Amino acid sequence: MTPFDARHLVGDLVVTLDADVLGGAYPDRDLPPEEPAPRVLARHGITAGAVASLRAALFDMASGNDETLASATSAGIVPVGALDLRDPLGAVREMERLAALGMRAVRLFPDEQGVEAGFPSVRHVAGRAAALDLTVLTGGDVRRFWRPLAGLGLRVVFLDTHFYHLGDFLVAAADEPGFHTSTRLLNSPDALETVADELGAGRLLFGSRTPYYEPLVPLLRLATGDLKPDEVALVAGGNARRLLLGEPA
Repeated sequence: MTPFDARHLVGDLVVTLDADVLGGAYPDRDLPPEEPAPRVLARHGITAGAVASLRAALFDMASGNDETLASATSAGIVPVGALDLRDPLGAVREMERLAALGMRAVRLFPDEQGVEAGFPSVRHVAGRAAALDLTVLTGGDVRRFWRPLAGLGLRVVFLDTHFYHLGDFLVAAADEPGFHTSTRLLNSPDALETVADELGAGRLLFGSRTPYYEPLVPLLRLATGDLKPDEVALVAGGNARRLLLGEPA
């Protein structure tokens, strides 16, 4: 069956950096994705993705992250280091190694690793990430995981913010200028606009979790919403490029 092409539905919207892309396979799923992430992104008009390794998150940090770094020679891949919070001391050593190699962001997988927000490892790793001036991309329920990431001057992107929980994100982020959210689950009629009105469009990053989720829904929401063109440009890649690549706003 020919894969569905969404580009005719989103007009001239171009996403220049998707902040939520995975490489590799989950061990508890029968099959890997039918298409590799870069091909899915290209098919939907997304020119680049911030890719983190499931191997690094679930099996071996160093070898998985090395695979991601090697894949970054391909066009359209921005490498993000994956950390294992079950091994906080090893995670800190891995962050230091990746920072020395020029990587600017790391990703946390608390749900996949069975790590709760109150575990000491979360705060420990977050503190070291702040000291290394790394941006943190994190899964997990924002209502719980905001707390160990607060008060550190940390740049954080919450990848799992659901529109049901948007009010909690807004309250937490009002006191934390480094708190940002992915658009992936903000698919209610006014979620993106509410964030832009309350905090500014600079707090929103397009995310799809390609290739494990369908990029079409967040693409359509961004393309058909009421954000101004300059705000759309920020959400569609400008903010991600600032946080993950160090490009000027």
